[in-house]
Amino acid sequence: MTLEKYWRKRKFEKTPEPKGKILKTKKSRFVVQEHWATHHHFDFRLEMEGVLKSWAVPKGVSEKAGAKRLAVAVEDHPVDYIDFEGKISEGLYGAGTVKIFDKGEYELIEKTDSRILFILKGKKLKGNYNLIKFKKPNQWLLFKIKL
Repeated sequence: MTLEKYWRKRKFEKTPEPKGKILKTKKSRFVVQEHWATHHHFDFRLEMEGVLKSWAVPKGVSEKAGAKRLAVAVEDHPVDYIDFEGKISEGLYGAGTVKIFDKGEYELIEKTDSRILFILKGKKLKGNYNLIKFKKPNQWLLFKIKL
């Protein structure tokens, strides 16, 4: 867990994004941010290990059970990013508008190197979800589980 990649990619004197730091809390929060960048996508973030573990989800996190989504692991983000909304200027990494789609708490059920099982308790996203790692680097499958 480190924020080095996050810090290297940004120019904090020019971006409204928080610089942040590793911040261990006892909270289990999540956020989904809609990001109108070069390619429109959604950023899914889980607060764990002092950072926001982050995935870019091109089609967004599904509210319907069984709808599978590619989730590409990206650099960890600081916990402060959980409330970030704003416009990242052209020419900067991640240029475009970021808006919060949903946020809330989650309950971790299981976490291994290749699987994260959790329950989302957001305003829009509710229920059991699974993240399963593919063999390809940084590629995961995200889907809601029907119970």
